[in-house]
Amino acid sequence: MKTFNQPGDAQTYTAPATVTVGIGVKIGDLLVIPDISVASGAQFTGIVRGIVTHDKLSAQAWTEGQQVNWDDTNKRFTTVTTGNFRAGVAYRVAANPTAVGQVFLAGVNLGAALA
Repeated sequence: MKTFNQPGDAQTYTAPATVTVGIGVKIGDLLVIPDISVASGAQFTGIVRGIVTHDKLSAQAWTEGQQVNWDDTNKRFTTVTTGNFRAGVAYRVAANPTAVGQVFLAGVNLGAALA
C-alpha cells in the first residue's frame, strides 16, 4: 500500500475570497501564504509549512521559538492568543518596533489540533 502522496509544503488551493500574493489567507484550519493573487474561487499555489517573512504587530518584540498567531482581521502575525489562529513560531528575533517578522509556519492551526 502506498501511503506517501507528495510533499505538503506548497500546494494548490481554491481561494475562499480574493487573495493577494504574500498575504496570509485562512482556509479552515490552514494558514496559506499565496504565491500569486487571484479572485475568489480561482486556484492558487500557497505555502503552509516553512519559513516566511510577513507583516507582524509592530509594537511587539519576538524571541526565537516564541509562539506566533495569525490575526485574520488585520492580516498579520501577533503574539496575542485570544481570538487568533495559532500559526507557528518566530524563526528569528523581531524588535519592537518592526513591521515584519520571520515565521516558521506550522501548517495547521495548532490550537485546533490540541482542542
